[in-house]
Amino acid sequence: MNAPRFWLRDGLLPRLLQPVASRVATVTARRLAATEGVDPGCPVICVGNLTVGGQGKTPVVLAILAYLQAKGLTAFALTRGYGGSLPGPVWVDPAEHSAAEVGDEPLLLAATTPTIVAKDRATGAQAARAAGAQVIVMDDGFQNPAVRKHVSLIVVDGGAGFGNGRVLPAGPLREPVAAGLARAQAVIRIGADRCGLAAHLPAGIPLLTAQLVPDGALAWRGRRVFAFAGIGRPQKFFDTLAEIGAEVAGTRAFADHRPYAATDLDALRRDAAAAGAVLVTTAKDFARLLPEDRSGIEVLPVRLVFDAPDALDSVLAPVLERLR
Repeated sequence: MNAPRFWLRDGLLPRLLQPVASRVATVTARRLAATEGVDPGCPVICVGNLTVGGQGKTPVVLAILAYLQAKGLTAFALTRGYGGSLPGPVWVDPAEHSAAEVGDEPLLLAATTPTIVAKDRATGAQAARAAGAQVIVMDDGFQNPAVRKHVSLIVVDGGAGFGNGRVLPAGPLREPVAAGLARAQAVIRIGADRCGLAAHLPAGIPLLTAQLVPDGALAWRGRRVFAFAGIGRPQKFFDTLAEIGAEVAGTRAFADHRPYAATDLDALRRDAAAAGAVLVTTAKDFARLLPEDRSGIEVLPVRLVFDAPDALDSVLAPVLERLR
């Protein structure tokens, strides 16, 4: 989806929509309170957010999985597979499944970690535990009460923050900030704080800071590129290319998770050829392309790097202690 511009700041329209937003917040709170959640028999780490749209959850999940694996733990990823058609539980195989079947993010996770897609999170968590998972890391699902979480981490983009601070449809929030953070064990901010995020955080909640670092950045310096992306904040990807020295000849933004049609790709190839540039996109967008459509399109991969190397030690200590 493309976020409406009025979600960025308060005004007349958000105020007019506030009665509906209040009802949404009430329904969400009742739904969360009505279900205790299934304990699959192993710790569950939930990486979620309070807003709709991309905030960088999947890179955080990958970083946490790598952290757990480095400690010798068998960690599985669990996701609902947004945009995919298979209800699951299904073990994701990048060699067999397409983004149309399981979603784009599960394909990225499954490249390094056993990954289960399940619309029913509780069933998926139980399947992961039965298959030998010592720890389950959920990509999204903070507002889903079906599974009991042992640690919940809220991801926030430093450039977007919490928008205008209002709940859907008056703003981008899935629930009020205070209500959500009351159930979280830490906040992870990606990028510099350009929205005064610190003022919205309650005293005592840990704040971890991190950056998305492009891999192979030097290889892009001076290259003329035409960039396209269908992620939560496409402009962030375009800015990253410019920051690492690429010559951005043109850009095109699509809605988050949007499948690419042949007409889209034909137009992109024409635009890139006219600009004398190479087509480049994100790893998530590349995962949505059919294998036969990927020729001539390059990828700028990114990885999450915490500003403090030991950032996860304290917030994940309850999980590690439970497994001793």
